[in-house]
Amino acid sequence: MKNMVISRRTFASATVLAAAGVAAPAVWSQARPEKSRISIAVGGKASFYYLPLTISEQLGYFKAEGVDVEISDFAGGSRALQALVGGSADVVSGAYEHTINMQSKNQFIQSFVLQGRAPQIAMGVSVKAMPNYRTPADLRGKKIGVSAPGSSTNMVANLVLSRAGLKASDVSFVGVGTAAGALTALRSGQIDAMSNIDPVMTMLEQKGDVKIISDTRTLKGTNDVFGGPMPAACFYTHAEFVQKNPNTCQALANAIVHGLKWLQTAGPSDIIKTVPESYLLGDRALYLASFNKVREAISLDGVLPDEGTRTALRALASFDPSVKADRIALGKTYTNDFAHRAKDKFKA
Repeated sequence: MKNMVISRRTFASATVLAAAGVAAPAVWSQARPEKSRISIAVGGKASFYYLPLTISEQLGYFKAEGVDVEISDFAGGSRALQALVGGSADVVSGAYEHTINMQSKNQFIQSFVLQGRAPQIAMGVSVKAMPNYRTPADLRGKKIGVSAPGSSTNMVANLVLSRAGLKASDVSFVGVGTAAGALTALRSGQIDAMSNIDPVMTMLEQKGDVKIISDTRTLKGTNDVFGGPMPAACFYTHAEFVQKNPNTCQALANAIVHGLKWLQTAGPSDIIKTVPESYLLGDRALYLASFNKVREAISLDGVLPDEGTRTALRALASFDPSVKADRIALGKTYTNDFAHRAKDKFKA
């Protein structure tokens, strides 16, 4: 009979999990992850958008949770999503809005831990190529650099264009990645404007290469652009994977929230010591300036705000006719069960 006795807290938590469609018994009876090796696809790992992933990897937090992660880096989030759909990745470290986009195509993927509570995407026009820029309407017929077509940087650019009465077809989007290649593309005149993430955008801004016209690197800026909180980077995967591998998802969520906890008190020197040297793009001072600019955009506890899901849906539906707001079940695009337990574990 001893084995049949469970606490009220355990029973309540298991009930919540069951209601969410997650295999509750497996979560509580198995401490060990169902999968000890996990392949993670990411688009632009060196950017601050995915800093929690890098921190958790570099500090050994995934190994501490019993999972070996193999991280494949792609040019942009849309490419990472393709890896998941194609079966070459188990999990994506990518933008939350992809869960909504995929549901509009009748494919159900689910976010299970948040890394960023603001998109950290800035859009700027080249001072050299567009010295007389006045409004976004001036972008008609121009070449706009994004990390990869279909990525979250592309989404923000589409939103800016739509508010100026322009369609995506009124410009040309060019994939430039999120690192040195993006800097070169703008400075060499290959593109006229760019929507990208840090440290790239801060480096261009501080060197006087771009004029920023839209900025979601702060919570206020995000609210100004989207009209509410906008969740950004998260871990997402097929809903079926979450149901079949709850302990694995919990281990991954634990590792990320552990990294988020570390980031809350980390100083500039801690960041420099932890990230790979190549991430600094040859300028430590500018890298740290970029970090200070986006620091508040990093999630504190891995929990995705309900209001943020509604903001994301409104934004996508405003310019993408394939996303019908009344046909999207937001509750199926994310779960906070794993993040809440990780938050409790690490007191994040």
